[in-house]
Amino acid sequence: MAEDLVLDTAIRDWVLIPLSVVMVLIGILRYFVSKLMLSSQVPDPKIVKEGQVIVRARNLRAAANFIPPKSFRSRRVYFSNEENGLLFVPKGQAQNAQAQMFSDPNMAMDMMKKNLSMIIPQTLTFAWVNFFFSGFVAAKIPFPLTQRFRSMLQNGIDLSSVDVSYVSSRSWYFLNLFGLRGLFSLILGEENATDDTQRMMQMSGFGFGPSKSLGAEKDGLDIVQHEWALPKFEHRAEAVLKKLIR
Repeated sequence: MAEDLVLDTAIRDWVLIPLSVVMVLIGILRYFVSKLMLSSQVPDPKIVKEGQVIVRARNLRAAANFIPPKSFRSRRVYFSNEENGLLFVPKGQAQNAQAQMFSDPNMAMDMMKKNLSMIIPQTLTFAWVNFFFSGFVAAKIPFPLTQRFRSMLQNGIDLSSVDVSYVSSRSWYFLNLFGLRGLFSLILGEENATDDTQRMMQMSGFGFGPSKSLGAEKDGLDIVQHEWALPKFEHRAEAVLKKLIR
């Protein structure tokens, strides 16, 4: 049976609170350092145009049933025509995202700076936590958990007799590392450079090519089954009025 522990208030004052404050301050500092390291770039007009085309095609798919069938077909041909459609990309003109990155040295340098601004602070912070706070039981979650969460919440504590709801200092570091996105969004705004989950996903690949986005949007627009919603509005209004009268 799991044992109930009484956590000392000194652990809260000297482990839990300092670790949380340091993680927040490091995230804010890394945000401003990342902004200083980024080079000013002029957006590529071609990429901006392709992005606007994708947005327009998505709006057409979302509101397809609110325009007449003839208008929808003409707009779909305008976007997905294989001769001069906006979403059609010839095979010879499709550029790989990796090739596009290597052709632009500023893009590769900015990506390297972003990765370094994430890896170096995380490495130093983890070494600091592992050296000073290793082995502490820092907090307790106020609801029961299953044994599957033990490896996630009790990293660095090899005691099976401790209840799963207790959180070690090392696990608290990882929870702050991946769980402070909402707080950083409130402090720094939605477009901030402290989303470590998104950064790690970007490190595994070089991004999603705009040509693939155009092709995917073209395929999605081609399979849309148009059903004009205007003729059914009278029946819907009648049904709503009947419900209100009853």
